[in-house]
Amino acid sequence: MTAAAVFDVAGAVALVTGASSGLGERFARVLAANGARVALAGRRREALDRLAGEIAASGGTATVVPFDIRDRDRIPGVFDAVEAALGPVTVLVNNAGIAGGGTIADLTYEAWRESLDVDLDALFLMSKEGARRMTAGARIINVASILGLRPRAAHGAYSAAKAGVVQLSRIMALELAPAGVRVNTLAPGYVVTGMNRAFFASEASRPLVAEIPLGRVGQVDDFDGAILFLASAASRFMTGATLVIDGGHTMVL
Repeated sequence: MTAAAVFDVAGAVALVTGASSGLGERFARVLAANGARVALAGRRREALDRLAGEIAASGGTATVVPFDIRDRDRIPGVFDAVEAALGPVTVLVNNAGIAGGGTIADLTYEAWRESLDVDLDALFLMSKEGARRMTAGARIINVASILGLRPRAAHGAYSAAKAGVVQLSRIMALELAPAGVRVNTLAPGYVVTGMNRAFFASEASRPLVAEIPLGRVGQVDDFDGAILFLASAASRFMTGATLVIDGGHTMVL
């Protein structure tokens, strides 16, 4: 069998949250370029419209679903909109998140609650709605972080939320396996995005980058193979797993 056949996502309907930038944008581009029909969910309508236009210009299919992941009452409507435009969701990529910082002594309850609301609670509710609708062969891909696997000071809220994502994904995998729905987690290391590009271009980032065994920070295209693997039949006998892509960083944290 060819690699193209193994990693085939043609005909899939992929709902990607946090698709307006960073990894979410890249995931949507890669899935669409390989034949999936993609629903772009996120808060920034202008960025989503631009991405949908670029996907269409490249021969792909995308629809825009403007949506604040914290608006839990809208979640069923998001799935309804995707089904009306593209068909039932067969790949759910729970990517939306925020990266808050602060030591436990200084972290406000409001900041703690915001991290959990966005990074864990919203993912749970999206997955819950997806599980209600998905049928055999569907896939849920939850984006966590290496900070959900290893501790790092001043990242308590974010790390706790992402650790919750890892464990919740395992429980979901157990519960949804009888229905033929697979659930896996992607745990990225540090990745250059629009929000942190200036930091990683500065001298201030050098100590952090020096920790990474492969000697560099990640780029969004380092995850192309991973998203296709998890979204396709290439991972058909895999559920409840956490795929770490971090340049070896977790080995030294």
